[in-house]
Amino acid sequence: MEIKDIFGSRVLEQRKKMSLSQGELGAKIGLTHKAISTIESGKRGTSFEKLVELAYVFQVSADYLLGITDDPTWRGKPAD
Repeated sequence: MEIKDIFGSRVLEQRKKMSLSQGELGAKIGLTHKAISTIESGKRGTSFEKLVELAYVFQVSADYLLGITDDPTWRGKPAD
């Protein structure tokens, strides 16, 4: 599985866990619902800054979102 596929599927999984629409997630990080859709489908990645924002929103590690680890444990500070 390619990194974009892993990243996209994990963004989708976490978004659904939080019961957010693509539009709601996009609004939280400054992207359109269409951009979230293309990320989830693996058609595009995202910037470092948006990756960090996604990790904060989902309270999971960026390594988990990227598929580097299967451990989603958040070790950062709480989200604002």
